[in-house]
Amino acid sequence: MKIKHASVNICSPGRNFVTLKIETDDGIYGLGDGTLNGRELAVASYLSEHVIPCILNRDPFQTEDIWQYLYRGAYWRRGPVTMSATAAVDMALWDIKGKALNTPVYNLLGGRSRDGVLVYCHAHGADIEEACDDVARHREMGYKAIRVQSGIPGLDATYGVPKGALPYEPAERGLPPESRWSTEKYLLHVPKLFARVREQFGDDLHLLHDCHHRLSPIEAARLGKELEPFHLFWMEDPVPAEFQEGFRVIREHTTTPIATGEVLNSIWDVHDLIRNQWIDYARLTLTHAGGFTALKKIADFAELYHVRTGCHGPTDLSPVCMAAALHFDLAIHNFGIQEHMPHNKETDEVFPHAYRFEDGFMFPGDGPGLGVDLDEKLAAKYPYQRAYLPVLRKLDGTLWDW
Repeated sequence: MKIKHASVNICSPGRNFVTLKIETDDGIYGLGDGTLNGRELAVASYLSEHVIPCILNRDPFQTEDIWQYLYRGAYWRRGPVTMSATAAVDMALWDIKGKALNTPVYNLLGGRSRDGVLVYCHAHGADIEEACDDVARHREMGYKAIRVQSGIPGLDATYGVPKGALPYEPAERGLPPESRWSTEKYLLHVPKLFARVREQFGDDLHLLHDCHHRLSPIEAARLGKELEPFHLFWMEDPVPAEFQEGFRVIREHTTTPIATGEVLNSIWDVHDLIRNQWIDYARLTLTHAGGFTALKKIADFAELYHVRTGCHGPTDLSPVCMAAALHFDLAIHNFGIQEHMPHNKETDEVFPHAYRFEDGFMFPGDGPGLGVDLDEKLAAKYPYQRAYLPVLRKLDGTLWDW
């Protein structure tokens, strides 16, 4: 079996997705997600102009060798564009393997380590009462783990909280919008939010919160300590993830579990975080961290240090990535939890899939490969539209971490 053809599909059924389709001379094809929010065309060009010509006529079963070829052979290693493109190839090849062997991908990764994949959802509101109403709504839907965000008094916009009645979508059409931020207001507000949630819902729900990289290490340490009475499942991205030693300060001051990694893209980015046990959950995604071949190495390394996975699962990654994540989650031993943001109706129609949600858990399906497809004719009805995540400034105008 050889790789005969490969193509890149860019579509926007509500948001932009980059999908790689690899076809073999046996008539089998596999799909990979190469979406990089706000930089989609860079990955598409990297794939079309640089990667695809290099993988034609290769054996698609040689996933390790092809991954090493794309990583080491490029000389300029790592980075989100390179690793997203590499991940798209890797996912598609594992999809082909599963289809060729007539088995789901999780069987190729070691088989089931659990019956289902625990997922968490996003609850939010303009204020604490609205956030509690949304927690109640998601609990009624069956979720057992809920990330909670709410608007902050004195700020017009807050990460994780939609501006209107539509589902939360941070990327906006056109050039990057700007919003304002106050760390001081945020630190005063969040403990009140979780005190109210625990008071209303008790201790049975797993509660999570995303700081979204906006704090300094000592500020994050203060917040983690103040949140300890509410027993969070985790405090996510308290500081910018590339500053690894900052997590040491947080760890020394609080027992609130820490999760990070969604903006990281290699084992070297989390090496110190893991081996020093500065984090409890590694949140890298299959799309941005190089695919199954790379993320399996990271998970195996993390297991030595009692660090578990919590893969990023936003709607700016396609159902191809969600399907891949669920196969990965089902198979690895040190799985922690999986983020779940349901896609819109149009996206689900463009990417028909076998995975499903039931009573707080997700299941990838038992069909061959990843169990997800791409309706290319329907995708063509949704052309690419320029969109970016916001830019953040403090109240005095200083550019800040979004």
